[in-house]
Amino acid sequence: MNEDNGNKNERYAERAKEAKWYVVHTYSGHENKVKDNIEKMVENRGYIDDIFEVAVPTEEYVETKNGVKTIKERKLFPSYVLIKMIITDVSWFLVRNTRGVTGFVGPGSKPVPLTEKEVKAFGVQTVSIPEMDLNVGDSIKVIDGPFEGFVGKVEEISPEKLKLKASVSIFGRDTIVELDYDNIERV
Repeated sequence: MNEDNGNKNERYAERAKEAKWYVVHTYSGHENKVKDNIEKMVENRGYIDDIFEVAVPTEEYVETKNGVKTIKERKLFPSYVLIKMIITDVSWFLVRNTRGVTGFVGPGSKPVPLTEKEVKAFGVQTVSIPEMDLNVGDSIKVIDGPFEGFVGKVEEISPEKLKLKASVSIFGRDTIVELDYDNIERV
């Protein structure tokens, strides 16, 4: 990895370890909008060092209607969104003032982090950032997904998204594709 990208990955991984999960109350039915708005804000304003993940816990269930079974999804906690973040004055203000958010769960306006036990009970997986010893220009092989079996060259690495862009040859043409870290291996 180049020096600058390596330091960025290390800083991000260290900050992610400090982050805790918090619960935010939203208007009913606005959970996914709030999640999308916070994710866009983080990406557009560059707050990836403070806000790491936003989740709306859901579960699948089987619904039978007119003798036909269909699998549907429902929110486990309507009107609540979980956010993995480091509370700073800026991150608190940005989340608190996101359209659809009514406030953090906790006494007064002070957010209280969830315990590890609560996080597991709510079905949120703690995402660990895999160590990727990759540099732009390295060769990779796709081991899962629609491009499985293709070999490519790393063009761009996005550790905060756990993704990279690689150039692969599709029908004889080099094409840039976005891949998840867990879908590739270094060649």
